[in-house]
Amino acid sequence: MTRIGLIGLGAMGRNHLRVLEDLDGVELAAVCDLDASTANEVARRHSVHAYGSWDEMLDREKLDAVVVAVPTGLHLEAGLAVLRRGAHVLIEKPIAAGLEEGRRLVAEARRAGRVLAVGHIERFNPAVRELQRRVRAGDIGRLFQLQARRLGPFPARIRDVGVVIDLATHDLDVMDHLAGSEVQRVFAETEQRIHTDHEDILNALLKFESGVLGVLQVNWLTPTKIRELTVLGERGLFVCNYLTQELRLYKNAEVLAGAEARRRPRAVTEGESVEFSIAQTEPLKLELQSFLQAVRGEAPVEVDGEAGLRALHLALALVTSASESRMLVRDDLRRMWRAGRADGDDL
Repeated sequence: MTRIGLIGLGAMGRNHLRVLEDLDGVELAAVCDLDASTANEVARRHSVHAYGSWDEMLDREKLDAVVVAVPTGLHLEAGLAVLRRGAHVLIEKPIAAGLEEGRRLVAEARRAGRVLAVGHIERFNPAVRELQRRVRAGDIGRLFQLQARRLGPFPARIRDVGVVIDLATHDLDVMDHLAGSEVQRVFAETEQRIHTDHEDILNALLKFESGVLGVLQVNWLTPTKIRELTVLGERGLFVCNYLTQELRLYKNAEVLAGAEARRRPRAVTEGESVEFSIAQTEPLKLELQSFLQAVRGEAPVEVDGEAGLRALHLALALVTSASESRMLVRDDLRRMWRAGRADGDDL
């Protein structure tokens, strides 16, 4: 039985609480929230120990692992506290408020010999997993473009970051995983149309070393949720709906079967459309199961600290591009990456 603690009982923390209670082989032993009344209320309803301080929780409870679901600015402090007590940790995305803080967490996990996982939940979406499998298998041949739209109304839970760090990191992580190559350059435009503290709209372009083009539209200004990823290749187009967990392939009719499929198509015409059968499962459940498998040594970490750093690096690059009104090229990106190193970190 894996004893686990939960730090943070906001909107995402409550989701973790709900899922953890139903997972096999897990004992949810303690919860913590800086609002002690919130922690006590949850403790009464769920029969767990409550704390208003994570240091107190970590000192008093013998925990194998901890989920950290606090505001981004507290990720470093909470994550280090967990790792230094010898527990494994799953930190909600983004990994930290900045690259240096994220690298300190990665370095501490390495020194402690503990699992550090980052909660990029879309990697565990069953439709995304099937998409990744089919792209890797070469179903659409060479990739040309990845295009993501993540649009919706402003979430009341957000206070400390803008739409790039909060939402775009989801798709940047998926794009990075699918493209599998270094980003050469990025260009972004952001605006603050309604919310005065941070940007609430992003339009961005990314060019990968492999030649793949990334197109990203994200905002908090749309009165309905849209969560869509399209992947264009020489043999067709995948359309993935994150919300409904649906995946469809629109084939290029000019690409023939067999040996002919390996040639470069001379044209593009509309072919058949195929919808794949997806076994729908809550991504958060799959994410937590994957984390616990890594904790028990049964499988490697699927989204580790390095993956979390790459997504944060790209998000920060988009923010910088927009604020400086210029394209960032490879030298700029590498300079940002090097500037985020923690002392003694050899990543």
